[in-house]
Amino acid sequence: MKILAIEKEFKGKTSEDFQPYLKDEARSVWDLYKHNFIREVYFRSDQSSAVLMLESESVEEAKKTLAELPLVKKELICFEFIPLVTYPGFERLFK
Repeated sequence: MKILAIEKEFKGKTSEDFQPYLKDEARSVWDLYKHNFIREVYFRSDQSSAVLMLESESVEEAKKTLAELPLVKKELICFEFIPLVTYPGFERLFK
């Protein structure tokens, strides 16, 4: 299942709050990328937050996996999870 995960920062956090954990965060994201859990990773150009395309058995599994990221564990960020399905509109072309 494809899942879009959009990072949200908790209010009141500063860049200094994040600094001690950024290298471990990058290492953890890289590990999930190498294991094909994170298929694509982007940073938004209009704000400082990540957007991840995940491959997961379920939204619950995705939540559990990303809950292990250092920035999530330190309650600096959380994610909005959006499950995706294949676009069905092309079927209209063949009916």
